[in-house]
Amino acid sequence: MAPLEALHTYFGYKDFRPLQAQIIDSVLSGRDTLALMPTGGGKSICFQVPALVMGHNNPDKRLCLVITPLIALMRDQVTNLRSRGIQAAAVYTGMSRDRQRVALDNCLFGNYHFLYCSPERLESEEFRKRLCDLPIGLIAVDEAHCISQWGYDFRPSYLRIGNIRQTLAEQGKNIPVLALTATATPEVVTDIQDRLLFKQQNVLKMSYHRDNLRYIVRRTDTKDEQVIHILSRVSGSAIIYVRNRKRAEELSHWLNEKLSAKNSPTSLNSKLSTLNYTDFYHAGLTTQERNRRQQAWKEGHTRVIVATNAFGMGIDKPDVRLVIHYDLPDSLEAYYQEAGRAGRDGLTAFAVLLYNDSDKTKARKRVLDNYPPQEFVEKVYHKTCDFLQIGLGSGLNHTFALHLDELCAVMHLPVIQTYAALHLLTTAGWIHFEEERETAPRVRINISPDTLSDYHLSSAQTTMLDRLMRHHSGIFTDLQIIIPDSDALPDEDHETLVSLAQRGIITYIPRTVACAVTMTRERADEVWLSDTVYDSRRKSYSERLQAMVEYAEQTQFCREQVLLGYFGETDAKPCGKCDICIQ
Repeated sequence: MAPLEALHTYFGYKDFRPLQAQIIDSVLSGRDTLALMPTGGGKSICFQVPALVMGHNNPDKRLCLVITPLIALMRDQVTNLRSRGIQAAAVYTGMSRDRQRVALDNCLFGNYHFLYCSPERLESEEFRKRLCDLPIGLIAVDEAHCISQWGYDFRPSYLRIGNIRQTLAEQGKNIPVLALTATATPEVVTDIQDRLLFKQQNVLKMSYHRDNLRYIVRRTDTKDEQVIHILSRVSGSAIIYVRNRKRAEELSHWLNEKLSAKNSPTSLNSKLSTLNYTDFYHAGLTTQERNRRQQAWKEGHTRVIVATNAFGMGIDKPDVRLVIHYDLPDSLEAYYQEAGRAGRDGLTAFAVLLYNDSDKTKARKRVLDNYPPQEFVEKVYHKTCDFLQIGLGSGLNHTFALHLDELCAVMHLPVIQTYAALHLLTTAGWIHFEEERETAPRVRINISPDTLSDYHLSSAQTTMLDRLMRHHSGIFTDLQIIIPDSDALPDEDHETLVSLAQRGIITYIPRTVACAVTMTRERADEVWLSDTVYDSRRKSYSERLQAMVEYAEQTQFCREQVLLGYFGETDAKPCGKCDICIQ
């Protein structure tokens, strides 16, 4: 099977997009490849097509291991592949061991072509051993910038990927790797290849130029009113990025009040009436609620989503006309990534950054918040261990649920700096802090099967109990993890379980998302942060933030030209469309 045939057969496309064919040819030739493609450039095709070609031509290399931090993206892609008749599975935090085992068995014995996993799964020795038995022909690393300590979104768990490659190579399995990212500076490009153990440098990249996207910086001391003004001028779907959950909720509520206010100017009100409504999105919402809000926005029932940076990665909505940054992002990488979610359909779209003098002051404070003094980091370590009742010399490999607000209240710690300290401790290898650890729903039946007929159950309740008893033999004595037909428990099943729990017939603990801390070492008497973890990264973060400030404040050079130069495109020409070019 040839690549173009696979593209026709499985995906129904007539031809490849720019650069896709070259990337696929490089992968099929067995070369390690780093692909730099703008957001919406069709990255998934670059590993899906060669994996299918490999599997068709050599069943011993039929499986592509896809490593991505985005659980929602895993689910979407697995569902999409299965709809096309392609067998795929996913393994991620929150799945029961039984479900993980079944998924890995299917990849070993079944005709599966894709196994998606989160980078955190690679930290499990059992999972790594199972990988060595699988017929892997390609490793695809999505969001590959996360492996670089000089990148804007470093995730220590990504460092395990190089170890996996080395282990497989020792077994005689020389498996090529395809690394994909939308944003990487020249320094990060080199670091990605080094950490993924590329046999030789091999970078294929598209220009970061977006002909249809207009970059604008609007200096204003009245950001709320500017948001209303911009929304009234630019129609279509929109995203507004803010820095924290509280602002996401407050701005969303304020916009909705403005939309319905009877005393709004008639002209402005009529322009904004095209809005169905505005909603907010952040990591504090339940998975079910986030999925609902995201879907409503994707389907056009919500025009504007006000969100933290928890929203957007893996979102493929082509007709976003407007992305507004209410607050200054941490880096030009983050800004380009988020702004690039506008105009994926190729039509004119706008990326607007709102900026004022106070943003510069806040940026300086942000460095202190993200890199608090090392003495404070050690203090957070010990207070967290005390809070979780972990004694010296104990705790190794144990995972503890952690409510960050409660920790800070009880131990008298500032929330923002504590959050940063936990991430620094993770980077240094003392703990593993997860912001969003999902726990699967669990159920126990509290009554004897002989007495069920006494409860006058509805048909839905009877069906649910029959299903639970059929699939979970120990459900009368212990809480059992529910394995729903899909990754998300259907609303009607959840409602039926709630109704049974209200009558005392079952104990039901719904799926939850909470912080968690895993002790990667026994509790130590002293902790320290190396220069690489603290000083060098603090300096790098400060420099990236300063570059973001300079982008916002400069008034001489084309906005896109500055962005492209930051990513190494020194020959870029003025775009002729940004606020600098048209003034």
